[in-house]
Amino acid sequence: MTADRAKLLADLKLIVSNAQDRTTSLKRVAALLQNTGGYRWVGLYDVDRAAGVVRNIVWNGPAAPEYPTFPITKGLSGAAVASRETVNVGDVLADPRYLTAFGSTRSEIIVPVFDAARENVVGTIDVESETRHAFTREVQVLLEACSDVIRPLWHR
Repeated sequence: MTADRAKLLADLKLIVSNAQDRTTSLKRVAALLQNTGGYRWVGLYDVDRAAGVVRNIVWNGPAAPEYPTFPITKGLSGAAVASRETVNVGDVLADPRYLTAFGSTRSEIIVPVFDAARENVVGTIDVESETRHAFTREVQVLLEACSDVIRPLWHR
């Protein structure tokens, strides 16, 4: 494990272990992920199966998401929820599932956050970049590890 990766995961563990207010803790997570990765935008979402929606909790970047709430069956997030796997799209303009959030987005990765039993997707990490193919396999593996660390913030 590289030093940067280890520091990021340790910093996330510290946020989770010191969590008092969920929203504040998740804002810290989004800011840490954005700043550490140099990404343009990071959003954290709840998956509300009962209501059939995905709902933004917090975001860090230049603007609020275009779709703060959308049907669980739509977009790249819907694909991640349905497949229970990370969706990593190198060119969003070529993917009809993409819900345009920012006109300058070229690549996006959606990482599921699972419940404690790893049976259901309860949230997502959404990271967007203005660069095509911004998310390498190494970045995906790191974001999946981050998802595991921050999972307790979805179990309230």
